[in-house]
Amino acid sequence: MEITEIRVFLAEEDRLKAYVTITFDNCFVVRDLKVIRGNSGLFVAMPSKKKKDGSYKDIAHPINSDFRKSIEDKIIAAFNDESKMVEAGFPVKKEDDY
Repeated sequence: MEITEIRVFLAEEDRLKAYVTITFDNCFVVRDLKVIRGNSGLFVAMPSKKKKDGSYKDIAHPINSDFRKSIEDKIIAAFNDESKMVEAGFPVKKEDDY
């Protein structure tokens, strides 16, 4: 399975830095991944749903740590690229643009 597209939508919140949409093999899309600044740097949170008890459960997530690291590395690289584009004066992408 290969990531064929990553769309980064920057957020202007304290810890939440971006929402991300990824496409696998040009045929399967996962929306609402989040780039979050944690205590030890950036990490990617998988899309989740709030349960009745107030906890959260992932809707979609990698099964093994190697695939999770691969996804996270590519998303963080895309986030850094998008951040640099905005710093250079290019307009911020919004989810409504897609």
